[in-house]
Amino acid sequence: MPAAPAPEILAAFEKAKGFMPVDEGLALYAAAVEAGGLGLPLLEVGTYCGRSTVLLADAARATGVSALTVDHHRGSEEQQPGWDYHDPETVDPELGLMDTLPAFRRTLHRAGLEEHVVALVGRSPQIARIWASPLGLVFVDGGHTDEHATADYEGWAPHVAEGGLLVIHDVFPDPVDEFTGQAPYRVYLRALASGAFTEVSDTGSLRVLRRTGAGV
Repeated sequence: MPAAPAPEILAAFEKAKGFMPVDEGLALYAAAVEAGGLGLPLLEVGTYCGRSTVLLADAARATGVSALTVDHHRGSEEQQPGWDYHDPETVDPELGLMDTLPAFRRTLHRAGLEEHVVALVGRSPQIARIWASPLGLVFVDGGHTDEHATADYEGWAPHVAEGGLLVIHDVFPDPVDEFTGQAPYRVYLRALASGAFTEVSDTGSLRVLRRTGAGV
């Protein structure tokens, strides 16, 4: 049986703002617990308000590693005003800009998981350029344009350790989902075509791949 979060952790996940459905969350949690067995950190690209971070943090706690989460907290393209995924509650009333960092911190505090997470606040490519340590899991769930999804993959996939897991969210093969899921889908295809990753599982729009070779 795959590892599953305790009821209170699952409740904290479901309560947090975000877009990941429960079945995908459970698949992410199982992958994170498995990857945590390598003794290396688990890293997420795209924090938003901490919904999936709750699961990564609990998996990190269970396996004795750290969860890292990368986000500039100003929202991705589809979360800006005028778009379907915009939430006015995430806008800083003084600056008039999105700021999901306070909501993220509240999510972790309420779940009792603050000490198991390192929040890296900044743009993914900038942080990736100065990162030099292997990772047990990289969860790509950031921007959904080709530019951003490709930068996240090229910046972080090289750090996935041998036997570690690359998890990609919002993989939608249907061209009707061009804006929300085609860029992650193209990254997923690239990872498979590289020969460096082998698919482990798919749940909804979540794909779990294992590093089985060199490169990206």
